[in-house]
Amino acid sequence: MSNTKFQYLSKGDGQPIVILHGLMGGLSNFKDVFEFFPSLGYQVIAPELPIYSSNIIDTNLKHFSKYLFSFVKHLKLKDIILLGNSMGGHVGLIFSKMYPNLVKGLVLTGSSGLYENSMGDSYPKREDYNFIKTKTEGVFYSPKIATKEVVDEVYQTVNDRKKLIKILALAKSAIRHNMSKDLPKIKIPTALIWGKNDSVTPPEVALEFEKLIPMSDLFWINKCGHAPMMEHPQKFNEILKSWLLKNNF
Repeated sequence: MSNTKFQYLSKGDGQPIVILHGLMGGLSNFKDVFEFFPSLGYQVIAPELPIYSSNIIDTNLKHFSKYLFSFVKHLKLKDIILLGNSMGGHVGLIFSKMYPNLVKGLVLTGSSGLYENSMGDSYPKREDYNFIKTKTEGVFYSPKIATKEVVDEVYQTVNDRKKLIKILALAKSAIRHNMSKDLPKIKIPTALIWGKNDSVTPPEVALEFEKLIPMSDLFWINKCGHAPMMEHPQKFNEILKSWLLKNNF
């Protein structure tokens, strides 16, 4: 769906689960969440964050959190559950700090906000397809998840100079916006669903999140990298479903 300001996908009715995608991850990364949760009485909504359409001065995580606020107000959503992967989790954390009354629950998977390994500061070998392929495969435990379609999309993105400038601006924004001092103040039930083999936001990052967020539960998925909802979609959905039911969401 779209209107003049927002591009988004929406499926189902009921308690809203708002998906926040990562820097290099599209909405299709969450296709199994879209297929599973509407049948359980949830509305799954995924706005496309304005990574490439914002002015360079607005290409930062705080601006994206304000953009999300406009989106939530536009759809008149309340008591939302935010589900964020990688940079999307970071946006969810900033949003939860700024607008706690709108958030009922928070789900972080491979989230930035404390520490992450980037694919490289300036993509020095971005024109080398095999370099990008290896880097993309390294995001996952199983390299098979990095299909040609996924690798092609990353390759085209990092070789588009305008897009690359935005990506680098966001990577810097993520480093600047460390949340360690803010996390103890986020008093919202939080599920941390983490790949045991995540090399981008390693397991110690998940343990630090669990320590700092007062109402957090940590769940591990074995043989899994940075995007559990892509690598182990059924396991991811079962963990999320159990957590939602436990919290009466």
